Amino acid sequence: MALAAARPGFFVKPSALPGFGPALGYTLVYLSLIVLLPLAALAWKTSGLGFSGILAIAADERVAAALRVTFGLSLAAALVNVVFGVIVAWVLTRYDFAGRRLLDAAVDLPFALPTAVAGLALTGLYASNGWIGQFLAPLGIKIAFSRAGIFVALVFIGLPFVVRTLQPVLAELDSEIEEASATLGATRFQTVARVILPPLLPAVLTGFALAFARAIGEYGSVIFIAGNIPYVSEIAPLLIVQKLEENNYAGATAIAVIMLVISFLVLLLINAVQALSRRRMGYV
Repeated sequence: MALAAARPGFFVKPSALPGFGPALGYTLVYLSLIVLLPLAALAWKTSGLGFSGILAIAADERVAAALRVTFGLSLAAALVNVVFGVIVAWVLTRYDFAGRRLLDAAVDLPFALPTAVAGLALTGLYASNGWIGQFLAPLGIKIAFSRAGIFVALVFIGLPFVVRTLQPVLAELDSEIEEASATLGATRFQTVARVILPPLLPAVLTGFALAFARAIGEYGSVIFIAGNIPYVSEIAPLLIVQKLEENNYAGATAIAVIMLVISFLVLLLINAVQALSRRRMGYV
């Protein structure tokens, strides 16, 4: 207490809401009940296999292929969503045009749409006899029932996370700094790269992390359009469900723990990069 009194703000930052102790206690209890205890139960269920047993499951060719498909396509979809999410957020924030509010509302459709309905809709569009697939099939391009179909589904469900994360930041970004940059002789590319993107980087990373995390756990929309071919278009969540149907609970929890560890490490890396970018921008 003496140290805290001698150095105000060392432990607690000033806040408009009093009661740090009760608030922290509620936070810890809530997170423990909702997040930590289920994850601990999952780890405990898997511990019976031992570290060697978990490694053996991870080394299984089918499991490894499913993990590569899941994480590889989730990463690719999140990267694509970052590029197009920035553009969509920019258009919806910086321009006023007829139908803007309708288009803005449409961004939230993947949130509201049940994943099974999304999967059926995408399959109907991209199947060889679908509205879009019928034009791609003669060109030898197959979307539905392939890895490309998984990618399309993951892009569909992940885009709103990037757009909604960036919109508030873009709204607060003063357009006058762009005009000042142009006045000082900067090209459009220099203005985007040196003036606009640096303040947006933390929000971009947040949107990327959310879209990536959402894609990893996606199941409903993917299984309809993926084809679910082992070693080709089978995702790890589907493999977990199949293990459960076979009453192989240890195998299912082992795959879940492997996904959890990989996801945690990737998200930890993204958060570290985000914190570094915020520190360089002077936000913390």
